[in-house]
Amino acid sequence: MVGTSIGALNGAFVAADPAGAAARLARMWQGEELRLAFSEKLWGRAVRLVRSGTHLHSFEPLRRVLDSALPGRDFADLKLPFQCVAAGIESASARWFSSGPVVPAVLASCAVPGLLPPVEIDGVHYFDGGLVDSIPVGRAVALGASTVYVLQVGRIESPLAVPTRPWEVGLVAFEIARRHRFHEEMSSLPSEVRVHVLPSGGDRLPAGAAQFRYRDKNRVRQSIERAYVASAGYLAALARQ
Repeated sequence: MVGTSIGALNGAFVAADPAGAAARLARMWQGEELRLAFSEKLWGRAVRLVRSGTHLHSFEPLRRVLDSALPGRDFADLKLPFQCVAAGIESASARWFSSGPVVPAVLASCAVPGLLPPVEIDGVHYFDGGLVDSIPVGRAVALGASTVYVLQVGRIESPLAVPTRPWEVGLVAFEIARRHRFHEEMSSLPSEVRVHVLPSGGDRLPAGAAQFRYRDKNRVRQSIERAYVASAGYLAALARQ
């Protein structure tokens, strides 16, 4: 199990409890746990941004969610082998975590610049792993996977549009970079490796401020249902083969 950014959080739950993770994550994403992790009012976020100069939210609510839900504090306590990646600030490079305390590693992988503060581990500071390896298919294959299921954020199969607003420029630039790396990795995979991207399809986000509503849960159930339908189709196709 490998994870990047919020995929590191999801991956840690799957690695901790493979049989019960789907139900646990469904409750978490559709319930109040993660909403409360980002529940500060606008004034509170503004105050934190002024005081810190770098971010809107504290990591403490999310840290409490992980501390209470994961079965142990170390990668060795997980039932499945698990790795997550974060972007080292000082080194400007990727670091994959596979041992030691699991919660700081997951938080480092989830540290979205501007929303959350960088995470310090052993004297090094880290930002969100999506900056360096947003869809780590290559890492999974390097670790021995021959069938890879990608649960990705966003719609990598949808064409991009030319940005027309200042805030869209950064989003489009990041999306170009992550898709380019993904397609480069896909083109270099051995022929026997199978990659399934879940969920696929769905509505594109409208242009404008809606793209920044990272606390909006309205589409979560739709995404879960699409993933189940797609995965069932893949498994049925594999069974026929």
